[in-house]
Amino acid sequence: MRAVTDESFEQDVLQAGRPVVVDFWAPWCGPCKAIEPALNELAGATDRVEFVKIDIDENPRTADAYGVLSLPTVILFDAGEPRETVYGARPKKHFEKAFSPYF
Repeated sequence: MRAVTDESFEQDVLQAGRPVVVDFWAPWCGPCKAIEPALNELAGATDRVEFVKIDIDENPRTADAYGVLSLPTVILFDAGEPRETVYGARPKKHFEKAFSPYF
């Protein structure tokens, strides 16, 4: 998954031509590291959805704008709007089910 920033978020996510799953994470967050393999597997399984991540310590404006209060928070954006949100460390199947309408 490629990293996005506060500065690139609008272009990379909100103006993307397809749905984008954004992993809001931080380097100190153990549960964030735990879900990374599942998100990477999902990213490799579809061309219809892009997967990116944003470090909230380095990019607090975007996290604040979307009310990210706990980590990990994973939000699927489509047409510039948040459509589905998953809070906390969940198994891969949970992410598949939440995002399947977009795959």
